[in-house]
Amino acid sequence: MSLNAESTAFRSALEVIRAVEPRVADAIGAELADQRESLKLIASENYASPATLLAMGNWFSDKYAEGTVGRRFYAGCQNVDTVEALAAEHAKELFGAAHAYVQPHSGIDANLVAFWAILADRVESPALKKAQVRQVNDLTEADWFALRRELGNQRMLGMSLDAGGHLTHGFRPNISGKMFDQRSYGTDPATGLIDYDRVAEAAREFKPLILVAGYSAYPRKVNFRIMREIADSVGATFMVDMAHFAGLVAGRVFTGDFDPVPHAHIVTTTTHKSLRGPRGGMVLCGPELADQVDRGCPMVLGGPLPHVMAAKAVALAEARRPDFADYAQRIVDNAQALAEGLVRRGTKLVTGGTDNHLVLLDVSGYGLTGRQAEQALLDSGIVTNRNAVPQDPNGAWYTSGIRIGTPALTTRGLGVAEMDATAELIHTVLSQTQAGSNPDGTPSKAKYVLDPALADKISKQASELLTGFPLYPAVDLG
Repeated sequence: MSLNAESTAFRSALEVIRAVEPRVADAIGAELADQRESLKLIASENYASPATLLAMGNWFSDKYAEGTVGRRFYAGCQNVDTVEALAAEHAKELFGAAHAYVQPHSGIDANLVAFWAILADRVESPALKKAQVRQVNDLTEADWFALRRELGNQRMLGMSLDAGGHLTHGFRPNISGKMFDQRSYGTDPATGLIDYDRVAEAAREFKPLILVAGYSAYPRKVNFRIMREIADSVGATFMVDMAHFAGLVAGRVFTGDFDPVPHAHIVTTTTHKSLRGPRGGMVLCGPELADQVDRGCPMVLGGPLPHVMAAKAVALAEARRPDFADYAQRIVDNAQALAEGLVRRGTKLVTGGTDNHLVLLDVSGYGLTGRQAEQALLDSGIVTNRNAVPQDPNGAWYTSGIRIGTPALTTRGLGVAEMDATAELIHTVLSQTQAGSNPDGTPSKAKYVLDPALADKISKQASELLTGFPLYPAVDLG
């Protein structure tokens, strides 16, 4: 697509929207302006290509397509079959997977599909075989009651939230925590790193049906070969949630023991984040779980979103290009440069650095909570998110940490030099921010004091840093 064509396409789309609800068109334009001017350091965000964005706004949105390719519950799905098959083909080639399921609407949906595919394989199928029936509708009431009880009495072992795990890995506030009897493995208190011997010990003691690896705030690689050996030793199904680092796998930055696909029984991911596609999810697996995974709709999911699957196909095709590997490597190079710049300025980092796309700051050394730091940085044109650190005394709401990541800024073209400048801006804001007090004089975990003039100065510096790296440069909304 030519640059002029990109600009015309988006401008025309906004004109169509404006004719119906101008406030929505205004909000869309304002979002682009905000993203252009801010240092976006949220590790789970990125910028999708114009082709990917445009693929989501089309007539596929109007089509129901329950089922899978060639096996739909609605007629007239031949074009949906084409885009879903293309997305799955690109995913299999990109990740070296035997099977790909591209219907999940999000990461949590992908995880739910995986959980229920495992339960169907490990619990439901043996029960059906024992009862000598083909499907659950053929079970007697007594056998159905027994199966339901057994499905709800399974165990999961995953990384703890404060160590960098994700809410969807069996924690009580999430539906996964209501499905499973869950236990967690943490990290070494001294190093912040996974202690595989302790994981193995926890697995032997707890004997989970599912061992989950993957993270949302762990700044190091995971050895998936060792994790698979642990799973095999206790008869667990090994599942990896690679939502955060899928782009590093696709770009061959994570290979061998650090590529989850050859080692896991089943892998889930989002398609945005470091993969730089549309917001959505995906499941990869071997042939032994493929049939169960393909029952994701209607087992767990509502109707597939064909327009998003079309965008997934476009983004996955982009990720198969040679330049994506260079992009993935630059993500890690930038994250390490950002970490080194922060450490050099005295910032405390969880694990002392990073091997991947994210950096986790412990801001307690600045006398701040994560919430105070997050807001002070936002005032200064730097978009981050607060995050718990291991054994966090401030809990999951206020936290003691800030999580930052480099996929988005790397997409814009920023490099190592700009990461050092970014580290300087972050350190300046945090070092000049003070914790505030409640009206009664007690310390506050939310209120903070930052000179507005300094915040404005840093915001302008952040905007200036981005001047040479325009976002969607062809898009002129007038």
